[in-house]
Amino acid sequence: MNLSQEDFGLVSSRTYISSLERGLGSPTLSKVDELAAVLGVHPLTLLFLAYAPKQSSEQIENLHDLVLNEVKGLGELAR
Repeated sequence: MNLSQEDFGLVSSRTYISSLERGLGSPTLSKVDELAAVLGVHPLTLLFLAYAPKQSSEQIENLHDLVLNEVKGLGELAR
């Protein structure tokens, strides 16, 4: 997205962003919200991508379908 670590300066330090990029840390859900806001995406997009790295488009589509069906199923349980 052509953003630098400095672009996240209002929500995180460069050191923290670097550790996330290298897989050395795990953000809290509130931090995912903040990072997503800087990126201009929904927080679920970041979580989805965290579980779909280096997968084929078919595998990503299957993951999407799985999540969508689970959400629908859970929504029906809440009624």
